[in-house]
Amino acid sequence: MTRRLPPTASVAEPAGDGRLFAPAAERNAQAIADLLAEVAPATGRALELASGTGQHVAVFAERFPGLRWQPTEIAPERRASIDAYAGGLANVAPAVALDACAPGWGAHWGGQDLVVLVNLLHLMSEPEAAVVLGEAAQALAPGGVFVIYGPFKRGGNLTSPGDEAFHASLVESDPAIGYKDDFDTMDLLQGAGLEMAQVVEMPANNLALVARKV
Repeated sequence: MTRRLPPTASVAEPAGDGRLFAPAAERNAQAIADLLAEVAPATGRALELASGTGQHVAVFAERFPGLRWQPTEIAPERRASIDAYAGGLANVAPAVALDACAPGWGAHWGGQDLVVLVNLLHLMSEPEAAVVLGEAAQALAPGGVFVIYGPFKRGGNLTSPGDEAFHASLVESDPAIGYKDDFDTMDLLQGAGLEMAQVVEMPANNLALVARKV
């Protein structure tokens, strides 16, 4: 992503051998993998947007060997970290640069059976989020699955003191960003030609939205 992330999002720390370590990714990787076990296809092409440190895609690739994973990340130091985590995994391609906020990438990356987006919508503006969702929908093959994980408002409301504090810190750092509403996000997905399949409550008051391309 080209947007400069606020300080609260800069949680990756050096872990040696080019790897970066994000505590949040360590905490939530297995929970997201458990969700993917229920909704993801067993085989095919899988695109992860804004793969961050690479901790997630390494877990996902080991858990789902029938999927061919393509991690993406705009930051070169994070692409190096992704490749370090996934270097021994035959079903993970080298990380590539992709700005998911830029219009037009969906056509180039068409034919995906799975697209995964973790903990990013709250770090971008509403127009940027609309671009990401629309392009992801275009990238999916018919029957493909789009999984979004992260913190959301529920029906326009922040539902915990922790979410209220985090959202406030995001808006203070950049008034254009912050938590997105779950219903507004589902409307965008449906407007992009996707069909909502599941809405799943996840640990730490996060939410997963699962949509399919019809």
